[in-house]
Amino acid sequence: MTSDTTVRFLHTSDWQLGMRRWFLHTHDNADAQARFDAARLAAVRALGQLAIAQDCSFIVVAGDVFEHNSLERHTIGRALEVLKHLPVPVFLLPGNHDPLTADSIFYRTQDINNVTVLTNTEPVAVDTPAGVVEIVGAPWLTKHATRDLVSDAIAPLKPTDRVRIVVGHGQVENRSGEFAPELIDLSALERAVADRTIDYVALGDTHSAMALDSAGTVWFSGTPETTDFHERGLRGQDSRGENNSGVALTVAVTKQPHSPEPSRVEVHEHPVGTWTFDAVEWDVNDASDVEGFLAFLSAYSNKAETVVKYALQGSVDMSTMQQLDAGLADLAPVFGALYERQRLMDLSLAPSDEDLAQCELGGYAGHALVELSELAAQPPGTSRTSERDTAHDALRLLFRLAQQR
Repeated sequence: MTSDTTVRFLHTSDWQLGMRRWFLHTHDNADAQARFDAARLAAVRALGQLAIAQDCSFIVVAGDVFEHNSLERHTIGRALEVLKHLPVPVFLLPGNHDPLTADSIFYRTQDINNVTVLTNTEPVAVDTPAGVVEIVGAPWLTKHATRDLVSDAIAPLKPTDRVRIVVGHGQVENRSGEFAPELIDLSALERAVADRTIDYVALGDTHSAMALDSAGTVWFSGTPETTDFHERGLRGQDSRGENNSGVALTVAVTKQPHSPEPSRVEVHEHPVGTWTFDAVEWDVNDASDVEGFLAFLSAYSNKAETVVKYALQGSVDMSTMQQLDAGLADLAPVFGALYERQRLMDLSLAPSDEDLAQCELGGYAGHALVELSELAAQPPGTSRTSERDTAHDALRLLFRLAQQR
């Protein structure tokens, strides 16, 4: 190479084909899981289209291509069909979900011409219009790693004028506080970039796209289709959890030969996925709060591919609770899934005097109504939480029957 070399490729990870989600198997949305499966495959096809549109020479998939190694035959067959038809070469890295064990699905890709599985740490030379590029993988060979696989992969490498891409899977920070020998040494990667041993590190495992170093040479690509919840907090105003998924990265690496300077790297995010998983909280104390919450849900433009789990806090009378129940009943069949986050639900039913008078119940029934009202007003998290929930259901039934008389 005698002039600057710019290599373009696509970085993705965590496809987790075959992923199952329990909330996609509800009575209201019996077909949601099948549609979610199809969307994950469609996202992979979209990666191929994106690679062509962005003039990428190849795709690297940084681990967890499959949810696990024991998928149903039709899931594996459909995944292999999609891989066969990707329009550029694809390099797959086994991750912790799909390690290269004896039962690995990756062995079934051997007859696919455009697919290469990174089975070891030996650099793979790839011919591109810009020259030869080296791809160095750090595959998971077991379900649990006992050392820093990425550092092991780059340890024998020397500085080079070739563009060299490292593909790994794992975390760079210890979030549990426990000893974690598999953590990736980010500082070692930064040093290797600085001395031109490597030029870009394509990581997977975290499902939200993000740069991990100040130079923008070490990235999590995020998953191309949503896998977990974006924690949007109170009234949808927060942003935690899986907050930048459904994307892929196009990477351009420009390397000047015979220069002491590290490569110039440009990374761009591109939307790919179509599903949304949101977790929201809402204060509900009167009819206007209910209207606001229902309007928030109604504003989702692609409800069939949207999952919302919600936690409501507050205290409402019976008419307000009925307004809420009716609105949610209308919306639930339209969403991919719409359900209570029971662990965080803190909505009490407190019938007003007007509610109680409308029931016109006397004697034993009237006494039971008062007891149910008291139980329904119990705060959550107490020993009587299950009784409170039962009282809510019983009061709803009593008021519905009273209205039908």
